Amino acid sequence: MNKKLKTIAAVLGSPISQSLSPAIHNAAFAKMSKPWRYVAIDVESQFFEEEVFASRDAGMLGLSITMPHKDAAFALVKSMDEVAQKSGSVNTIIFDGTGVMRGANTDGDGCCDALARFGAVIENCRAVVVGAGGTARAVIAALGNRGAADIAIINRTESRAQSAAKCATVARVGSLSDIKDATLLINTTSVGMGTDEQAVDPAYLHSSLVVLDAVYHPLRTALLHQAQLVGAQTVDGLWMLIYQAVRQEQLWCGMSPDPDVMRDAALSALAQRFD
Repeated sequence: MNKKLKTIAAVLGSPISQSLSPAIHNAAFAKMSKPWRYVAIDVESQFFEEEVFASRDAGMLGLSITMPHKDAAFALVKSMDEVAQKSGSVNTIIFDGTGVMRGANTDGDGCCDALARFGAVIENCRAVVVGAGGTARAVIAALGNRGAADIAIINRTESRAQSAAKCATVARVGSLSDIKDATLLINTTSVGMGTDEQAVDPAYLHSSLVVLDAVYHPLRTALLHQAQLVGAQTVDGLWMLIYQAVRQEQLWCGMSPDPDVMRDAALSALAQRFD
């Protein structure tokens, strides 16, 4: 095994050119004065498994897994953390140097960490999650693990919402009316990405909510703008991306990077991209 590559981590996805992960992780490595490097690798689905094994055999630190490969990673990795098991989705692979691969999903806990940064109380909360995909399932599992009292799932396809509800014992299929009694509202869909669309009708928003939108372009989505207008606390999707990356580095390296350094790097990359 080539131990020299133990300083390299990568993100696998397709398309991957717009990923912020290299900027985020490389800034964190530099701040910690580590000679590590993080790269993006565009991998089509038919070559995903081959690329994972090649990365393992090369002795890399680990991998981030993004669309469309999270389900394939779940099928490939036999040992994984609880959130990955419950959500059926893996976004992180850790290599231990012995050939064994471990899987994790940091999306859910990254979401919860971002919420906690802004004062959200998750234990005994009433949450509404919009969406039922891999990210939603990870968020639901993490909320359940952290003691949420009730998780209502809103999704256009009820059967998918029913499937996502299996990720936590307190989760169920919900409706927009659940928002009126909720303390947390989390949009995990792509609705609002680069548009003024909103994932929920703003008439349901209220000042007792903490609203997190996983979309981070624009940073202040139409949903977050409307939430601010009614006095709700808002958390942009970039914080979720940052905190899931923090957890990835903890898994790969056993170190906790500075989230503010990572966010500054991401903001700089976004400014260059959309200037």
